[in-house]
Amino acid sequence: MQRQFKDYFIITLKGIAMGAADAVPGVSGGTIALISGIYEELISTIANVNLSLVTTLRKEGFKAFWTQINGNFLLALLTGIGVSFVVFMRIAKYLLEQHPILIWSFFFGLIIVSIWFVGKQIKKWNIANIISLIIGAIAAYYISTLPSLGANDNPYFLFIAGAIAICAMILPGISGSFILVILGAYKTLSDALHDFDIKKIAIFMTGAVLGLLTFSRVLKWLFKNYYNTTLALLTGFIIGSLNKVWPWKKTISVLDDKTGAIEEFIKISDVGTLSIYQQQTNDFETYKTVLEESILPSSYTGDSQIWQAIALMIFGFLTIFILEKVGAKKQ
Repeated sequence: MQRQFKDYFIITLKGIAMGAADAVPGVSGGTIALISGIYEELISTIANVNLSLVTTLRKEGFKAFWTQINGNFLLALLTGIGVSFVVFMRIAKYLLEQHPILIWSFFFGLIIVSIWFVGKQIKKWNIANIISLIIGAIAAYYISTLPSLGANDNPYFLFIAGAIAICAMILPGISGSFILVILGAYKTLSDALHDFDIKKIAIFMTGAVLGLLTFSRVLKWLFKNYYNTTLALLTGFIIGSLNKVWPWKKTISVLDDKTGAIEEFIKISDVGTLSIYQQQTNDFETYKTVLEESILPSSYTGDSQIWQAIALMIFGFLTIFILEKVGAKKQ
């Protein structure tokens, strides 16, 4: 079916949603892609990028080349992702600093209801699919509990971090931004983007491109040969990621950005959660979370904002219903 302008406009909107999700450490744009019905096309399009494109361009011209790379789809999607990521990075930073419970509540509602929408695409359940679901959930949960490493700007490290993070970005449930935080590369990359450090950005992007091209081929093969099992694994990833986006947290340890030392948070403050301490001191740069644990709203030291949180969870539910309805339309 040939796409019209409105179809590409919808794809751009989906890209905007993906970019907004990827801007938040803990939320995956891959989840949005899977829910909105473009995940398999995205993976297949990326996997089809190879050296034969050069031959097509040279022998058949730009039009054939553009068709072969699914150019209109990529342009529409990447435009949405790029614009959203740049704009939402600033908004996300403000919300995470000033209203952490509210933004995490929205994404918690968004992700928890997405489990149903993704899981229902599995056409047949068997032992292998159930085991894949469990493995995916355990793996994502384990990743969400890993402590963050100190900042590292070694060129080889940035290359590897780029390759790993981009793989996470296209996996539902696992956030590429969060992987960067765990690896200790999030601040290094943010500083490089802020300072326009071309060398560091180029090294990171090279790793990301190679990782993306390699991992997309693996995913394409899995979808082709083990469709239901792969979807079950991805559903498990989404389930396991819920721990990371749970709104109420207790901070266990933090990294002192000035000294590089990891300290127990209780020795710094008795407020229980780093975000409360940061708001009280208006200092969002000195300390970064290394290890935290999910707690009940009743155990949260500050204002748990329970009713606002519930309202935003419901809003997250409704957002997924809209995305799923749009994604169900034939492209």
